[in-house]
Amino acid sequence: MRARGRAARYAAAGLVAGVAATVSTAVPASAAHDYLASPEQAVGTSLPLQGRTVVLDPGHQLGAHNFPAEINRLVPAGGFEKACQTTGTATDAGYPEATFTWQVARLLEHRLEALGAEVRLTRQANREDRWGPCVDRRGRAGNARPADLKISIHGDGSYVAGAHGFHVIAPTDRKPWTSDIYRSSRRLALDTRSALQASGLPVANYLAGGDGLDFRSDLATLNLSDIPTVMVELGNMRNPGDATRMTSRVGRASYARGLAKAVRAFLG
Repeated sequence: MRARGRAARYAAAGLVAGVAATVSTAVPASAAHDYLASPEQAVGTSLPLQGRTVVLDPGHQLGAHNFPAEINRLVPAGGFEKACQTTGTATDAGYPEATFTWQVARLLEHRLEALGAEVRLTRQANREDRWGPCVDRRGRAGNARPADLKISIHGDGSYVAGAHGFHVIAPTDRKPWTSDIYRSSRRLALDTRSALQASGLPVANYLAGGDGLDFRSDLATLNLSDIPTVMVELGNMRNPGDATRMTSRVGRASYARGLAKAVRAFLG
């Protein structure tokens, strides 16, 4: 009943293209303790995120590569146009970015709901017969029914030798698109970087000046948002060490734990 209710809310919000479906990459029941027994719950009995709303954007979609015409269609991106969608990257062993972001988002969703938050996902499936939603819809998610913040979850695909670690991307101060959310998004980015570092995750050593914080004006997910928004590249999927963490249940739980701490820090 609860899952159906959540699906109806997402559909009403226009966040997901197509019919929601159960997917093979859903979080396994055996992993429940990784997110339900979260350390954040141990302090007191109140729900610290009660009344708060968080949008989670699991980057890409598993089947995007099957729909070249659809994903290459140009859509608004904040004063210019970009392709609707990209296929994303993968580990050298073939573990897709879309699956990684989906699994981390679901773990994070359960953590945040356990803390009292309402969580909306920009997609409800990770399937070979799906390709969306486009980046303009991802960017606008959380605007019509205002949310408190949005986190877009990704994995990088750099071939630079030894490149590893996470970095957080925030919007630039760009009128009329992101000047209204620049300061709040920057604070969210700083909280996210600190929380991921505190969870033992290494900062990227190959871009963003080595400090794990990047500002970009070319991303529709940031440009079209009216709420504080960041994009996180949680690691380099082409790096053996990062790939080991990303493909393990314990590793994905560490990402979700760090992002949950970031949400709590930002929302106070």
